[in-house]
Amino acid sequence: MAVCLLNVINEEKEPMKMKNTMKTRISKTCLLALSIVFSQFAFAQNTSIKMLVAFPPGGPVDFVARTIAEPLGKELGAQIIIENKPGGNGAIAAEYMINAPADGKVLWFTSAGAVAINPGLYEKLSYNPLRDLAPVSLVVNNVEVLVVNPSSAANNGSEFVALSKQREVTMASSGTGSVPHLAMEQLADSTKGKLLHVPYKGAAPAITDVLGGHVDGFFGDIPGLISYIKSGKLKPIGIAAPKRSPALPDVKTFAEMGVPGVDSNNWYALFAKAGTSKAEIDRINTGIKKVLAQEDIKNRLLQSGADPVGSSAEELGAVLKMDITKWTKLIKAKNIKPE
Repeated sequence: MAVCLLNVINEEKEPMKMKNTMKTRISKTCLLALSIVFSQFAFAQNTSIKMLVAFPPGGPVDFVARTIAEPLGKELGAQIIIENKPGGNGAIAAEYMINAPADGKVLWFTSAGAVAINPGLYEKLSYNPLRDLAPVSLVVNNVEVLVVNPSSAANNGSEFVALSKQREVTMASSGTGSVPHLAMEQLADSTKGKLLHVPYKGAAPAITDVLGGHVDGFFGDIPGLISYIKSGKLKPIGIAAPKRSPALPDVKTFAEMGVPGVDSNNWYALFAKAGTSKAEIDRINTGIKKVLAQEDIKNRLLQSGADPVGSSAEELGAVLKMDITKWTKLIKAKNIKPE
Protein backbone atom coordinates (compact mmCIF):
# COMPACT_ATOMS: atom_id res chain seq x y z
CA MET A 1 0.00 0.00 0.00
CA ALA A 2 2.88 2.37 0.77
CA VAL A 3 4.28 1.64 -2.69
CA CYS A 4 0.95 2.60 -4.28
CA LEU A 5 0.92 5.94 -2.47
CA LEU A 6 4.52 6.62 -3.41
CA ASN A 7 3.76 5.88 -7.05
CA VAL A 8 0.85 8.30 -7.00
CA ILE A 9 3.16 11.06 -5.73
CA ASN A 10 5.80 10.25 -8.34
CA GLU A 11 3.14 10.23 -11.04
CA GLU A 12 2.63 13.99 -10.60
CA LYS A 13 6.27 14.54 -11.61
CA GLU A 14 5.95 12.67 -14.92
CA PRO A 15 5.54 14.56 -18.26
CA MET A 16 1.95 14.95 -19.43
CA LYS A 17 2.41 12.63 -22.41
CA MET A 18 3.28 9.72 -20.07
CA LYS A 19 0.75 10.57 -17.39
CA ASN A 20 -2.27 8.67 -18.69
CA THR A 21 -0.31 5.49 -19.39
CA MET A 22 1.37 5.58 -15.98
CA LYS A 23 -1.90 6.34 -14.23
CA THR A 24 -3.55 3.31 -15.79
CA ARG A 25 -0.63 1.09 -14.87
CA ILE A 26 -0.50 2.38 -11.30
CA SER A 27 -4.25 2.01 -10.84
CA LYS A 28 -4.14 -1.63 -11.93
CA THR A 29 -1.22 -2.32 -9.60
CA CYS A 30 -2.93 -0.69 -6.64
CA LEU A 31 -6.20 -2.48 -7.31
CA LEU A 32 -4.36 -5.81 -7.41
CA ALA A 33 -2.58 -5.02 -4.14
CA LEU A 34 -5.82 -3.96 -2.47
CA SER A 35 -7.61 -7.08 -3.66
CA ILE A 36 -4.87 -9.28 -2.16
CA VAL A 37 -4.97 -7.44 1.18
CA PHE A 38 -8.75 -7.60 1.46
CA SER A 39 -8.93 -11.25 0.36
CA GLN A 40 -6.40 -12.16 3.05
CA PHE A 41 -8.36 -10.17 5.62
CA ALA A 42 -11.61 -11.86 4.60
CA PHE A 43 -9.96 -15.28 4.76
CA ALA A 44 -8.73 -14.61 8.29
CA GLN A 45 -12.17 -13.42 9.34
CA ASN A 46 -13.96 -16.38 7.80
CA THR A 47 -11.55 -19.04 9.09
CA SER A 48 -12.77 -20.49 12.35
CA ILE A 49 -11.94 -23.46 14.52
CA LYS A 50 -14.38 -25.08 16.92
CA MET A 51 -12.97 -26.09 20.28
CA LEU A 52 -15.28 -28.59 21.96
CA VAL A 53 -15.55 -28.66 25.76
CA ALA A 54 -17.54 -31.52 27.28
CA PHE A 55 -18.56 -29.46 30.32
CA PRO A 56 -20.89 -26.50 30.95
CA PRO A 57 -19.44 -22.98 30.92
CA GLY A 58 -17.75 -21.78 34.08
CA GLY A 59 -15.92 -24.93 35.21
CA PRO A 60 -12.14 -25.51 35.36
CA VAL A 61 -11.90 -27.15 31.91
CA ASP A 62 -13.95 -24.38 30.33
CA PHE A 63 -11.80 -21.75 32.08
CA VAL A 64 -8.54 -23.14 30.66
CA ALA A 65 -10.09 -23.53 27.20
CA ARG A 66 -11.21 -19.90 27.16
CA THR A 67 -7.86 -18.73 28.51
CA ILE A 68 -5.97 -20.23 25.57
CA ALA A 69 -8.60 -19.84 22.82
CA GLU A 70 -8.02 -16.22 21.77
CA PRO A 71 -4.20 -16.25 21.80
CA LEU A 72 -4.15 -19.64 20.07
CA GLY A 73 -6.49 -18.26 17.41
CA LYS A 74 -4.03 -15.42 16.78
CA GLU A 75 -1.18 -17.91 16.39
CA LEU A 76 -3.21 -19.99 13.92
CA GLY A 77 -4.70 -17.07 12.00
CA ALA A 78 -8.25 -18.12 12.88
CA GLN A 79 -11.06 -17.38 15.27
CA ILE A 80 -11.46 -20.15 17.85
CA ILE A 81 -15.04 -20.65 18.98
CA ILE A 82 -15.69 -22.56 22.22
CA GLU A 83 -18.63 -24.96 21.96
CA ASN A 84 -19.75 -26.50 25.24
CA LYS A 85 -21.16 -29.98 24.68
CA PRO A 86 -21.72 -31.54 28.11
CA GLY A 87 -23.29 -34.94 28.65
CA GLY A 88 -22.52 -38.63 28.44
CA ASN A 89 -19.27 -38.21 30.39
CA GLY A 90 -17.73 -36.75 27.25
CA ALA A 91 -19.48 -38.99 24.73
CA ILE A 92 -21.48 -36.17 23.12
CA ALA A 93 -18.36 -34.13 22.42
CA ALA A 94 -16.47 -37.22 21.25
CA GLU A 95 -19.21 -38.24 18.80
CA TYR A 96 -19.33 -34.71 17.38
CA MET A 97 -15.59 -34.87 16.86
CA ILE A 98 -15.74 -38.29 15.18
CA ASN A 99 -18.34 -37.06 12.69
CA ALA A 100 -16.35 -33.94 11.77
CA PRO A 101 -13.86 -33.78 8.87
CA ALA A 102 -10.25 -34.62 9.74
CA ASP A 103 -8.96 -31.15 8.86
CA GLY A 104 -8.10 -29.58 12.22
CA LYS A 105 -11.13 -27.29 12.13
CA VAL A 106 -12.72 -29.12 15.08
CA LEU A 107 -10.63 -29.73 18.20
CA TRP A 108 -11.55 -31.38 21.49
CA PHE A 109 -10.21 -29.85 24.69
CA THR A 110 -10.80 -32.46 27.36
CA SER A 111 -9.80 -33.61 30.80
CA ALA A 112 -8.25 -37.05 31.29
CA GLY A 113 -11.49 -38.68 32.41
CA ALA A 114 -13.29 -38.75 29.06
CA VAL A 115 -10.33 -40.20 27.18
CA ALA A 116 -8.28 -42.13 29.76
CA ILE A 117 -10.87 -43.39 32.29
CA ASN A 118 -13.99 -43.98 30.19
CA PRO A 119 -12.42 -46.82 28.13
CA GLY A 120 -12.07 -48.87 31.31
CA LEU A 121 -15.31 -47.71 32.90
CA TYR A 122 -17.76 -48.37 30.06
CA GLU A 123 -18.07 -51.73 28.37
CA LYS A 124 -19.70 -50.20 25.29
CA LEU A 125 -18.11 -46.85 24.63
CA SER A 126 -19.22 -45.07 21.45
CA TYR A 127 -15.66 -43.97 20.70
CA ASN A 128 -12.14 -45.31 21.03
CA PRO A 129 -9.67 -42.58 22.02
CA LEU A 130 -6.68 -44.49 20.66
CA ARG A 131 -8.38 -45.11 17.31
CA ASP A 132 -10.59 -42.07 16.80
CA LEU A 133 -8.46 -39.22 18.16
CA ALA A 134 -5.18 -37.62 17.10
CA PRO A 135 -3.21 -36.26 20.08
CA VAL A 136 -2.11 -32.64 19.68
CA SER A 137 -0.68 -31.47 23.02
CA LEU A 138 -1.00 -31.60 26.76
CA VAL A 139 -1.99 -28.16 28.00
CA VAL A 140 -2.08 -28.28 31.82
CA ASN A 141 -1.59 -30.74 34.62
CA ASN A 142 -4.26 -30.76 37.32
CA VAL A 143 -3.10 -32.95 40.15
CA GLU A 144 -5.50 -33.93 42.89
CA VAL A 145 -5.21 -32.52 46.39
CA LEU A 146 -6.85 -34.08 49.45
CA VAL A 147 -8.77 -31.47 51.42
CA VAL A 148 -10.54 -31.67 54.75
CA ASN A 149 -12.61 -29.35 56.89
CA PRO A 150 -10.41 -26.90 58.86
CA SER A 151 -11.72 -28.46 62.08
CA SER A 152 -10.40 -31.91 61.09
CA ALA A 153 -7.88 -33.50 63.47
CA ALA A 154 -5.76 -34.45 60.45
CA ASN A 155 -3.25 -31.76 59.51
CA ASN A 156 -1.45 -33.82 56.87
CA GLY A 157 -1.89 -36.96 54.82
CA SER A 158 -0.10 -39.16 57.35
CA GLU A 159 -2.47 -38.11 60.13
CA PHE A 160 -5.45 -38.69 57.84
CA VAL A 161 -4.19 -42.22 57.10
CA ALA A 162 -3.68 -42.86 60.82
CA LEU A 163 -7.24 -41.68 61.44
CA SER A 164 -8.55 -44.08 58.77
CA LYS A 165 -6.95 -46.99 60.60
CA GLN A 166 -8.66 -46.04 63.87
CA ARG A 167 -12.14 -45.59 62.40
CA GLU A 168 -13.96 -45.45 59.08
CA VAL A 169 -13.52 -42.11 57.34
CA THR A 170 -15.86 -40.86 54.64
CA MET A 171 -14.51 -39.72 51.28
CA ALA A 172 -16.63 -37.66 48.92
CA SER A 173 -16.19 -37.84 45.15
CA SER A 174 -17.69 -36.12 42.13
CA GLY A 175 -19.13 -39.44 40.98
CA THR A 176 -18.39 -43.14 40.63
CA GLY A 177 -15.41 -43.64 38.34
CA SER A 178 -14.34 -40.00 38.55
CA VAL A 179 -10.72 -39.00 39.18
CA PRO A 180 -11.50 -38.11 42.83
CA HIS A 181 -13.02 -41.57 43.31
CA LEU A 182 -10.04 -43.33 41.74
CA ALA A 183 -7.60 -41.26 43.80
CA MET A 184 -9.44 -42.42 46.91
CA GLU A 185 -9.15 -46.04 45.73
CA GLN A 186 -5.40 -45.56 45.21
CA LEU A 187 -5.12 -44.27 48.77
CA ALA A 188 -7.14 -47.19 50.10
CA ASP A 189 -4.97 -49.71 48.26
CA SER A 190 -1.75 -48.10 49.45
CA THR A 191 -2.70 -47.71 53.11
CA LYS A 192 -5.38 -50.37 53.74
CA GLY A 193 -7.26 -47.70 55.66
CA LYS A 194 -11.01 -47.74 56.21
CA LEU A 195 -12.28 -45.38 53.53
CA LEU A 196 -15.98 -45.17 52.71
CA HIS A 197 -16.75 -43.82 49.25
CA VAL A 198 -19.59 -41.26 49.15
CA PRO A 199 -20.33 -40.36 45.50
CA TYR A 200 -22.01 -37.09 44.55
CA LYS A 201 -23.31 -35.79 41.23
CA GLY A 202 -20.47 -33.40 40.56
CA ALA A 203 -17.73 -31.71 42.55
CA ALA A 204 -19.84 -28.79 43.82
CA PRO A 205 -22.12 -30.78 46.18
CA ALA A 206 -19.16 -32.88 47.32
CA ILE A 207 -17.22 -29.74 48.27
CA THR A 208 -20.30 -28.31 49.99
CA ASP A 209 -20.53 -31.32 52.29
CA VAL A 210 -16.82 -31.15 53.16
CA LEU A 211 -17.32 -27.48 54.01
CA GLY A 212 -20.26 -28.45 56.19
CA GLY A 213 -18.33 -31.19 57.95
CA HIS A 214 -20.66 -33.94 56.68
CA VAL A 215 -17.84 -35.94 55.06
CA ASP A 216 -14.23 -36.25 56.16
CA GLY A 217 -12.33 -35.59 52.97
CA PHE A 218 -12.34 -35.01 49.23
CA PHE A 219 -9.78 -35.40 46.46
CA GLY A 220 -10.24 -32.69 43.86
CA ASP A 221 -8.52 -30.77 41.08
CA ILE A 222 -6.58 -27.86 42.54
CA PRO A 223 -8.25 -25.26 40.25
CA GLY A 224 -11.66 -26.21 41.63
CA LEU A 225 -10.45 -25.96 45.24
CA ILE A 226 -7.85 -23.20 45.25
CA SER A 227 -10.27 -20.41 46.25
CA TYR A 228 -11.52 -22.42 49.25
CA ILE A 229 -7.96 -23.22 50.28
CA LYS A 230 -6.77 -19.61 50.01
CA SER A 231 -9.75 -18.39 52.02
CA GLY A 232 -9.10 -20.96 54.76
CA LYS A 233 -12.42 -22.73 54.23
CA LEU A 234 -10.68 -26.01 53.34
CA LYS A 235 -7.41 -27.48 54.57
CA PRO A 236 -5.10 -29.15 52.01
CA ILE A 237 -3.25 -32.14 53.48
CA GLY A 238 -1.74 -34.12 50.60
CA ILE A 239 -0.89 -33.97 46.89
CA ALA A 240 -1.65 -37.01 44.72
CA ALA A 241 1.31 -36.61 42.36
CA PRO A 242 5.01 -37.46 42.11
CA LYS A 243 5.98 -33.84 42.88
CA ARG A 244 4.47 -30.88 44.69
CA SER A 245 2.17 -28.43 42.95
CA PRO A 246 3.42 -24.92 42.10
CA ALA A 247 0.07 -23.65 43.39
CA LEU A 248 0.53 -25.31 46.80
CA PRO A 249 4.28 -25.62 47.29
CA ASP A 250 4.03 -26.20 51.05
CA VAL A 251 1.73 -29.23 50.75
CA LYS A 252 3.65 -32.51 50.64
CA THR A 253 2.95 -35.32 48.22
CA PHE A 254 1.73 -38.64 49.61
CA ALA A 255 4.97 -40.21 48.42
CA GLU A 256 6.90 -37.75 50.61
CA MET A 257 4.76 -38.88 53.54
CA GLY A 258 5.56 -42.54 52.93
CA VAL A 259 2.37 -43.37 51.03
CA PRO A 260 3.33 -44.54 47.51
CA GLY A 261 1.07 -45.10 44.51
CA VAL A 262 -1.29 -42.14 44.94
CA ASP A 263 -0.91 -40.42 41.58
CA SER A 264 -4.03 -39.09 39.88
CA ASN A 265 -3.18 -36.28 37.48
CA ASN A 266 -6.36 -35.06 35.80
CA TRP A 267 -4.53 -33.44 32.89
CA TYR A 268 -6.25 -31.36 30.23
CA ALA A 269 -5.22 -31.82 26.61
CA LEU A 270 -6.10 -30.97 23.03
CA PHE A 271 -7.07 -33.59 20.45
CA ALA A 272 -7.99 -33.50 16.77
CA LYS A 273 -9.78 -36.16 14.77
CA ALA A 274 -7.72 -39.18 13.74
CA GLY A 275 -6.55 -38.76 10.17
CA THR A 276 -5.74 -35.06 10.53
CA SER A 277 -2.50 -34.40 8.67
CA LYS A 278 0.75 -34.34 10.62
CA ALA A 279 1.47 -30.89 9.21
CA GLU A 280 -1.76 -29.53 10.70
CA ILE A 281 -1.17 -31.30 14.03
CA ASP A 282 2.34 -29.83 14.16
CA ARG A 283 1.01 -26.36 13.29
CA ILE A 284 -1.52 -26.42 16.14
CA ASN A 285 1.04 -27.93 18.52
CA THR A 286 3.48 -25.11 17.76
CA GLY A 287 0.71 -22.59 18.41
CA ILE A 288 -0.09 -24.16 21.79
CA LYS A 289 3.55 -24.04 22.86
CA LYS A 290 3.82 -20.36 21.91
CA VAL A 291 0.64 -19.53 23.85
CA LEU A 292 1.78 -21.39 27.00
CA ALA A 293 5.13 -19.54 26.82
CA GLN A 294 3.37 -16.17 27.10
CA GLU A 295 3.90 -14.83 30.63
CA ASP A 296 0.38 -13.46 31.06
CA ILE A 297 -1.22 -16.74 29.98
CA LYS A 298 1.18 -18.81 32.08
CA ASN A 299 0.56 -16.67 35.17
CA ARG A 300 -3.20 -16.74 34.73
CA LEU A 301 -3.18 -20.54 34.58
CA LEU A 302 -0.82 -20.85 37.56
CA GLN A 303 -2.97 -18.52 39.63
CA SER A 304 -5.99 -20.71 38.88
CA GLY A 305 -4.13 -23.73 40.27
CA ALA A 306 -3.38 -25.35 36.92
CA ASP A 307 0.18 -26.18 35.90
CA PRO A 308 0.85 -25.25 32.24
CA VAL A 309 3.01 -27.89 30.59
CA GLY A 310 2.58 -28.39 26.86
CA SER A 311 4.02 -31.43 25.10
CA SER A 312 4.64 -32.97 21.73
CA ALA A 313 1.81 -34.92 20.11
CA GLU A 314 3.83 -38.10 20.66
CA GLU A 315 4.25 -37.38 24.37
CA LEU A 316 0.50 -36.88 24.79
CA GLY A 317 -0.12 -40.15 22.94
CA ALA A 318 2.22 -41.98 25.33
CA VAL A 319 0.55 -40.42 28.40
CA LEU A 320 -2.88 -41.39 27.07
CA LYS A 321 -1.88 -45.04 26.55
CA MET A 322 -0.22 -45.23 29.96
CA ASP A 323 -3.21 -43.74 31.78
CA ILE A 324 -5.77 -45.91 29.98
CA THR A 325 -3.80 -48.95 31.13
CA LYS A 326 -3.41 -47.63 34.69
CA TRP A 327 -7.03 -46.63 35.22
CA THR A 328 -8.51 -49.68 33.48
CA LYS A 329 -6.47 -51.96 35.74
CA LEU A 330 -7.72 -50.18 38.88
CA ILE A 331 -11.34 -50.05 37.68
CA LYS A 332 -11.39 -53.79 36.91
CA ALA A 333 -9.63 -54.71 40.18
CA LYS A 334 -12.20 -52.72 42.19
CA ASN A 335 -15.12 -53.83 39.99
CA ILE A 336 -16.18 -50.21 39.58
CA LYS A 337 -19.31 -49.74 37.49
CA PRO A 338 -20.67 -46.46 36.08
CA GLU A 339 -23.71 -44.99 37.78
